Amino acid sequence: MKPESTQTQSEQSALEQLRGRIDIIDEQILALLDSRLEIVAQIGKTKLKHKSNIYRPERERAIIERLCALESKHLTQDAIEAIYQEIFAISRNLELPEKIAYLGPVGSYTHQAAESRFGAMSEYLPINTISAVFSALESKQARYGVVPIENNTNGIVGECIDNLANSSLKIVSEIIMPIHLSFATECEHVSEIERIYSKDIAFGQCNAFLQAHNLLNIPQIPVESTAKAAQLAKEDKKAAAICSHIAAKLYALPLMFSDVQDHLGNQTRFVILSDFHNAPSGNDKTSIFARLQGFEKAGTLLRFLESFSRAHINLTKIDSRPIRSKNSFDSGFYVDFLGHRDDEKIAQIFDEWGEQIKWLGSYPAAQAPSTPDTR
Repeated sequence: MKPESTQTQSEQSALEQLRGRIDIIDEQILALLDSRLEIVAQIGKTKLKHKSNIYRPERERAIIERLCALESKHLTQDAIEAIYQEIFAISRNLELPEKIAYLGPVGSYTHQAAESRFGAMSEYLPINTISAVFSALESKQARYGVVPIENNTNGIVGECIDNLANSSLKIVSEIIMPIHLSFATECEHVSEIERIYSKDIAFGQCNAFLQAHNLLNIPQIPVESTAKAAQLAKEDKKAAAICSHIAAKLYALPLMFSDVQDHLGNQTRFVILSDFHNAPSGNDKTSIFARLQGFEKAGTLLRFLESFSRAHINLTKIDSRPIRSKNSFDSGFYVDFLGHRDDEKIAQIFDEWGEQIKWLGSYPAAQAPSTPDTR
């Protein structure tokens, strides 16, 4: 493109005309958004009167799917979702200001996940542990909580599952985010590094990188988040951090290597917690925790799984978790499957197994972001 100083008078005139058209469209967009928010404010008054939930993930998902089905020359599905998630966040704050607790500190992946759903206008409460996020919601310090529940290379986050199994809070939504890890340090050379800070799960996600650079024998110090790792490495001149590039930038920690994760398709699934139940969206996922009586008897787990098969319910995950009891080998099972708690065939599963299964929530199933082809 030519510098504006070298453009002809006719080119400059045409450019100004295009900019003028953009200004008019921007004013129209602003007026339409204001009209939309006026309707939102009226809906908010009705919701507050009847004590209805402000956050309706199934309604938001339906809006995005409807808009994505419309023909658009330039807007991809990701672009439409990014625009409307911010509009939704502004709308919810107009109805009722939101406070969101998340696994902190500022700059953590969970913080990024929370902002992707609740926007920049919400009030955020960083919490040091997953258990403390649950406590913050149970004590009404925040209305929503955002925590990681699983990574596609390292599996489930045990602390999250254990809290869900013993809490009245429900999963009301899920967010799937790609995870890009960086290696950041004040050191000039790898040979100067004497310790590495990171979230415990992140070390396992970067094993090939650590081995390639002869770093496996360097002490690995687990901390509560990758953002905390960046903060500590900034203060420790002989240390490095495995963290996000955003956390490194936040603490002015120089990047030595980018994309050090073993798999370019590395993704983490986060869940949004609250104290209400979602209505069906038509494309839902349900999570439960099963404590099967007589599990030590042959066939109990098989019977449990067969009940889903008979009902033609698609299981997407099953993972065992130890249950603290006098018998140290007691286990429960975290299970995800497609469908909503109110679906007839799923309701029959709950009737059949009764108190042996605990409902953790039914919520719109998230679509995993696309990953690059690494073939």
